[in-house]
Amino acid sequence: MNRIKTFILPGYANSGTGHWQTRWEASDASFVRVAMPDWDHPVRHAWCDALDAAVAAEPQGPLCFAAHSLGCLTAAHWALHCAGPDQLAKIAGALLVAPPDPVGTAFPRDATGYEEPALAPLPFPSIVVASSDDPYGSLAFAERCARAWGSRFVEIGPRGHINADSGLGDWDEGRRLLASLPA
Repeated sequence: MNRIKTFILPGYANSGTGHWQTRWEASDASFVRVAMPDWDHPVRHAWCDALDAAVAAEPQGPLCFAAHSLGCLTAAHWALHCAGPDQLAKIAGALLVAPPDPVGTAFPRDATGYEEPALAPLPFPSIVVASSDDPYGSLAFAERCARAWGSRFVEIGPRGHINADSGLGDWDEGRRLLASLPA
């Protein structure tokens, strides 16, 4: 059982049935997916608006984020450019898994507004998790994000995009990392 409500922030095309985010959500009611307006044609301002509305709907914190891929870039932009102090006060921390590099060749070209990721210290504790063979973002890019965001950096070896294809199952290591964030 998770200690506080955690918003699941999937990336491009949402997270399917075998994805650790979906498995966490299915196994524990404290995990709640934030629905984005269009999973296959992400628009940063629309995704940030959806996240803002979800946080605003919570009467109080603490809340955590468990973000994957484009969800990481959305969470960072929201925190640094969209959220007000009352919204930010609700956020206890964020697990930011597999941030994609917008200039990478595999970055989804249907995504709009993500060309320049928000790279400044986040106003809450965070952990960036990266794989050594992620086709959507290099270790160097993930480390750059972690440094800029003031995040703890965790490299988990060759696990692809840290998604359903990575064979992580319930990804207990990720749950432990999330639990290590302050409440």
